[in-house]
Amino acid sequence: MAKTEVILTQYVAHLGGESDQVKVAAGYARNYLMPHGLAIPVTGANKRRLESLKQKRAERESKELNAMAELAAALSKMTLVIAMKTGEDGKLFGSVTAGTIADELHHQFEATIDKRKVHLPNPIKSLGEQEVELRLHHDVVTKLKVRVESSNPPPKVEEAPAVAAKDGKDAKRGDRGDRKPRAPRGA
Repeated sequence: MAKTEVILTQYVAHLGGESDQVKVAAGYARNYLMPHGLAIPVTGANKRRLESLKQKRAERESKELNAMAELAAALSKMTLVIAMKTGEDGKLFGSVTAGTIADELHHQFEATIDKRKVHLPNPIKSLGEQEVELRLHHDVVTKLKVRVESSNPPPKVEEAPAVAAKDGKDAKRGDRGDRKPRAPRGA
């Protein structure tokens, strides 16, 4: 397999970022990277162009870092409230996952975060408040308070009237009304 060196002009997943000089298969470079404008061949002229690509990459990365730092500062002061259906005993139907947290952040605070940036070792399966780690950037990590509440109305506590035995009948069997009495077994 023939390898060729190219300079990436944009970020390519699992390969590198812009201004990276990488070795790839010749066919991949010729048939995909270069026609899509993702890479340029390594030549003398393109090596001079490499400095402008590095500067552009540094500016973009510093803007991303600043934006994520501001977002982290804002999110660390907020509490995300998630309403989930629960049973009578207060146990959740389902669980709160990283995707749920990312969706609710978008709906409540209009903060768009990829669910892969929400570090949740296990899904949340109980009511209450917990802290969740957000890894917004490789240098920016923050904590977000998440409060899970029940969306069901609280159950009404009513005392049932005591059932009294009528006419000497067993209270457990209850009054069977117009039903005929059963014949004894074996008779």
